[in-house]
Amino acid sequence: MSKKLEGNGRWESSRMMLPEHREQYLHQREPKVAKPVPVPVKEELELIRDFVLLPMMLNIVDKNCRDIELSFYSMKALYMKASQVLMNRIETDLASVRRQLKERNIRVFQDEMESEGGAIHYRFVCRGYEDRFSMIRDAARAEISVRIAKYIARMFR
Repeated sequence: MSKKLEGNGRWESSRMMLPEHREQYLHQREPKVAKPVPVPVKEELELIRDFVLLPMMLNIVDKNCRDIELSFYSMKALYMKASQVLMNRIETDLASVRRQLKERNIRVFQDEMESEGGAIHYRFVCRGYEDRFSMIRDAARAEISVRIAKYIARMFR
């Protein structure tokens, strides 16, 4: 409204507001409190870590299997068969992890690799909460070797 019309009573008194509009206006003026975004729990972070590590494990076992295939080992067939069984178990676990992530509405995206820090970076979104998951390559290698050893131990039970 222009300055001439303010404070003269004539225009001020002609404003009319319905009670429903008043309630909406007051509701809009209330400070908006953001709902807290649920932070992922430990189990969900472990699922994200598994989602990152299992494909790496699969690549390592596959590469070793191809190397054995080209070698002249006398027990090459046994090693290759064991590698195939190992890859099948890893793929089964990876499918399970993917299904659980989907059920929990968690998405994981690979970020740019940083060569300086020697770390791998992934971005994840968990029910609206967004964060980064990073792992140092040496820690990933150690974790992968421990996990492959566990898979092999389970294979021979």
